[in-house]
Amino acid sequence: MRQCRVSGVYAVTPDVADTEKLCDAVRQVLSGGVNWIQYRNKKADSWLRFTQAVRIHQLCRQFQVPLVINDHLDLAMEIDAEGLHIGGDDVPLSVARHHFGRDKVIGVSCYNQLNRAVEAESAGADYVAFGAFYPTVTKADTARASVDLLADARKELNISIVAIGGISPDNAGTLIACGCDAVAVSQALFGARDIQSAVRSFSEWFS
Repeated sequence: MRQCRVSGVYAVTPDVADTEKLCDAVRQVLSGGVNWIQYRNKKADSWLRFTQAVRIHQLCRQFQVPLVINDHLDLAMEIDAEGLHIGGDDVPLSVARHHFGRDKVIGVSCYNQLNRAVEAESAGADYVAFGAFYPTVTKADTARASVDLLADARKELNISIVAIGGISPDNAGTLIACGCDAVAVSQALFGARDIQSAVRSFSEWFS
């Protein structure tokens, strides 16, 4: 799996307690043609996270799309997910790699810090994520990143670069042109009236 470069449309699930509703939305996102799915639910307890992750992983396998688990190494290992995404307060990358395995994808949130991304690459990360680039309702207290950071990161890094935070079809092109390989999107996909059409509107930037 580590040979797969992280690119294209990277969907991040919202905090939804209704598992059936969430899985229906995930199926639509997958039908629309996303390249990656990250399961993230900050409000769920451990049992709900496990239940939802298992269901979503089943859907991802049907569509042959990798599933990345946000934050929870134990959950990623338990369901044999393809990837893990860790933030600044999560398990260290070295520990995650040791337990998760060399063949799994691990991404690291680097916010607006290029030095953190350089360190993550040296430590064995497969991709780094920068953002938020634009105002976002998903994480109101997140750090803001400049689009110039992407160009600087592209010069310094050899691993995949993911942009996140308030990304829409209207501003995705700017981020891609500046150097990101993938755009991570939540509200603009899962909050859309026509989810499949929303996915395609992002995918067009990568065609």
